[in-house]
Amino acid sequence: MRLVHVSDCYPPRTGGIESHVSDLAARQAVTGDEVHVLTATPSADGARHGVVEEVSGVQVHRMGTRLPFELPVNPVEGPRLLRAALRTIRPDVVHVHAGMVSPFAFDGARLAVAAGLPTVITWHCMLDRVLPALRLGVRTTRWRTVPAALTAVSDSAARRVEAVFGAPVEVLPNGLDMATWAPAGPDPGRSSGPLHLVATMRLVPRKRTLPLVRMVARAAERLPPDRVRLTVIGSGPSEGRVRAAVTRLGMERQVTLAGRLDRPAVRERYRDADVFVAPAASEAFGIAALEARASGLIVLGRRGTGMAEFVTDGVDGWLVDDDAQMVDTIVRLARDPALTGRMLAHNRQVRPAFDWSDVLEAARAQYARAARLVG
Repeated sequence: MRLVHVSDCYPPRTGGIESHVSDLAARQAVTGDEVHVLTATPSADGARHGVVEEVSGVQVHRMGTRLPFELPVNPVEGPRLLRAALRTIRPDVVHVHAGMVSPFAFDGARLAVAAGLPTVITWHCMLDRVLPALRLGVRTTRWRTVPAALTAVSDSAARRVEAVFGAPVEVLPNGLDMATWAPAGPDPGRSSGPLHLVATMRLVPRKRTLPLVRMVARAAERLPPDRVRLTVIGSGPSEGRVRAAVTRLGMERQVTLAGRLDRPAVRERYRDADVFVAPAASEAFGIAALEARASGLIVLGRRGTGMAEFVTDGVDGWLVDDDAQMVDTIVRLARDPALTGRMLAHNRQVRPAFDWSDVLEAARAQYARAARLVG
């Protein structure tokens, strides 16, 4: 099968969409598919304007342009480059990956549908903030009856997309190599040291790194000295403010900002961690949280997010309503090492779903659905 993925963002940018699309494309290439990625993200050495490079068996078409902050868009040339690529590649299916604001991806969807190509659109975001505007746009344009297979990465995200289109939206989740992330060696048991929290995220406001540092500070105030610590993995524009907050709160001993790490280094950091904390209130899926859960960690996140796809409240993690409940849960786990140990032992023994074998099969089903929609 000849597949085209369309995504504004792609490595070397980091984030959930980038990780998922690159992994999905590479896995499909391994199975024998001819896979192309059309993206507005330049390569590490700045390739753009339609330059094609091969990465892990995938033909990556770099269609961005030079803009401030390396924004992954190309408002002038993007549609022309997309149209030419689709005409040249002649794909069997076009799989579009959409975030909250994805002008390049939606140009790809528009052009693929106009060309009569089977098209799958997957939303990797929650649409709460833009629901009214999107609903109005869909109902007053041809998007109201778009012949595309509409999908989202979780049930929570799918409900938002259904509210926009008034049409069935199916779940096409993110995937993970469970064997790679599985904890190695025998269960070490819960140590007598401090509760070790870890958060892996891009340091941007919507991921709520600053509120997380404040929550850990409040939890520390309710506990004996040195009973909780936090490691933050990731980088981004909020890093300076996060460092300043750590200093201002006097949390230098309890909070470590590890910076951006590759996946092997992240897995190594998880070896002595207990709880993965995801403070964002609008997480559509949470691939970093799934990686942590596959590593045997307890996952602490927000209710109503995509983490409900792989976290059962009170069994392998906790889903809370607000920051106050998140602080309460951190304090509870720090005070009750027996409870923490039982949950960690359970998570080391029971793997979550969403291995790549399952996700590839689910993607094939959506590609077949898209083909039926265009006759």
